[in-house]
Amino acid sequence: MFKKIVLSIMLLGAIFATDKQKVILITGTAHGIGKSTAQYLIDKGHIVYGGDILIEENLYLNDIGGVALEMDVTKQDHVDNAINKIIAEQGRIDVLVNNAGIAVGSAIEDVSMEDALYQFEVNLFGIGRTVKAALPHMRAQGSGTIINISSVLGKVYNPLYGWYVSSKHALEGWSDVLRIEVEQFGIDVVIIEPGMIKTNIGNYSAQYFEKYSKNSAYANFYGSPDDKEENSFDNYSDPIVIAKVINKAIDAKNPKTRYSAGAYSWILLTMRSILPDKWFDKLIVKVTG
Repeated sequence: MFKKIVLSIMLLGAIFATDKQKVILITGTAHGIGKSTAQYLIDKGHIVYGGDILIEENLYLNDIGGVALEMDVTKQDHVDNAINKIIAEQGRIDVLVNNAGIAVGSAIEDVSMEDALYQFEVNLFGIGRTVKAALPHMRAQGSGTIINISSVLGKVYNPLYGWYVSSKHALEGWSDVLRIEVEQFGIDVVIIEPGMIKTNIGNYSAQYFEKYSKNSAYANFYGSPDDKEENSFDNYSDPIVIAKVINKAIDAKNPKTRYSAGAYSWILLTMRSILPDKWFDKLIVKVTG
């Protein structure tokens, strides 16, 4: 009798564990938030596929129990191939984490329209591609969670990141509309707003600063050559804090529409909510300019 009870408990535990296991696609998993999230969710027992344009640097996933995918979110065939592979192998997709993103840094006037359009191609339309590819499968299964990685700069702003800021502001509004549209199908849409996180996105921005800062009319914002992004990393948060927030949203029966975490996230969002625009402008200029 005792053995039967033990076996029954073990069986219920196995069923519960299977029910908790999710099939997850994360974009931008080679570094930073995407990498920490992939590792964290694999450790939690989930089935994780990770897509990135940096093929070699993304292969670590295959060694830790995940599946590495070549995935450039600006290419429709890459997105379709990734979703089709997941459905073919797992029969479902439970969670889509749209993490891939870039930051085109430099003054708005300085940045070419070609670079500005690419900013949106990755940070907004790339997410549009993955969501549109995943939604038919989520609707068919009657469930799913879409997590879009925004930024505190989706609510606030600072100089030299006008095109990046605008892409995140656009993502926030787009996600709000998406949430209302897909709720009827049992699909949740969650926005994550990281603060200052230790990732390589600053290094990506640096190439634009190098490209556009020379002879710029906005030299006061660019700063001196000795002002290195990495020098401020001591005050930044480890990407694991965002991985844990993503996991919290995935586990929640009724997730919040927005989560924020990471260095300066609370203070920036609070100041933006209580200060008039011109006061907030002065605060940002004092801090950054």
